[in-house]
Amino acid sequence: MLRTIDLRGTRPAPTELLALVPRAATDVAAALEPAGRLIQDVREHGERALLDQAERFDGVRPAGIRVPEGDLRAALAGLDAEVRRAVESTIERVRAASAPQVPAPETTVLGPGAVIEQRWQPVERVGLYVPGGKAVYPSSVVMNVVPAQVAGVRSIALASPAQADHGGRVHPTIAAVAALLGVDEVYAMGGAGAIGAFAYGVPEAGLAPVQRVTGPGNVFVAAAKRLVAGATGIDAEAGPTDILVIADDTADPDFVAADLVSQAEHDELAASLLVTDAPAFADAVLERLAVRIAATKHAERVARAIAGPQSALVLVDDLEQAAEFSNAFGPEHLEIQVADAEATLARIDNAGAIFVGAYSPVSLGDYAAGSNHVLPTGGTARFVSGLSAATFLRPQQVVRYDEAALREVAPVIAALSAEEDLPAHGEAVTARFGGASDQQPAPRG
Repeated sequence: MLRTIDLRGTRPAPTELLALVPRAATDVAAALEPAGRLIQDVREHGERALLDQAERFDGVRPAGIRVPEGDLRAALAGLDAEVRRAVESTIERVRAASAPQVPAPETTVLGPGAVIEQRWQPVERVGLYVPGGKAVYPSSVVMNVVPAQVAGVRSIALASPAQADHGGRVHPTIAAVAALLGVDEVYAMGGAGAIGAFAYGVPEAGLAPVQRVTGPGNVFVAAAKRLVAGATGIDAEAGPTDILVIADDTADPDFVAADLVSQAEHDELAASLLVTDAPAFADAVLERLAVRIAATKHAERVARAIAGPQSALVLVDDLEQAAEFSNAFGPEHLEIQVADAEATLARIDNAGAIFVGAYSPVSLGDYAAGSNHVLPTGGTARFVSGLSAATFLRPQQVVRYDEAALREVAPVIAALSAEEDLPAHGEAVTARFGGASDQQPAPRG
């Protein structure tokens, strides 16, 4: 059951709180060496390495890593009608919620003939990763692909592990949703090797390198992202999931218990935390938690996650301290179930996604809210944002000055270039005005 961290009667400083927050025993750093070996294997041996890795880790050797387009179309034709309607609804909601994440171009006029244009340019090509270990995640296909499409990415490749139960192909539901979204470049490959393949390419399989890799995965996927970050862009090191619930005695104990279980269901390393100022309420949640763990399908997995060092019941003096602890933890998913939710929300700085109120559970965001469920984990929400259309965009400034506008700032350029002992910078300006070197101050010193 959840271990207890009792902060009542104390007021730890921010650095002390960082030392107190629970984390999984396994971290990304521990996976860097094995992930690096798998990536290097792919760089040296290409598709053969990926097939070997599938045989080793997924228990099946695909005929090839590229999924034929006919297989994608067949998977879509065989998709259950109810599942298809659910996926189409999710696509519509995520597309609508992603559209505002694309900033409008802006023009700043600094003076006559002096203009700076701000534009947001999509990357040309991306590699989207969809995990496939303990579960199948068609929702992750939507969460990766739709923001990329909204951003204007022209070339999209998708990877998901080969499935032994499906003859070495990607899961048919993954293939179907990819086809539904118009993605025809799909690869049966997983883990760190897949991330390396995206970053460096696999020429014999027709896989060209990408400019950005996104998507959730296990600790080896997160480690691989860290390793390839110098060769390609990444979204975040999205590893095992976590949820933190801030609740007071006005919340429903069974709702909170259900939400803690829902994220623990993902992985034995998943983190489930309850932070509350109400000890009696905490006891009620623990009672309901025991009942729900016993009744859920993946009871053993959930029980291990709940009992792990990464999960905890945190008792605090007040909700201000609850927010301080949450900010130190940096949850992937934060639920706020308190009487004055807006006051607590105002104190929150660090979170991947925030779910306010009794009827906004994390499961809503996983599927149907319209928000994105690819979020920073392991405390990285303290400095990284979740996946969005903006993930696939690069801000660029376009500078347009005419002759008069440049002449006006020429003395500024001359003074600063002289101060920095870079006279050619100033000369590049004075050359445009008939070599008017009198605008160039003498070197200092």
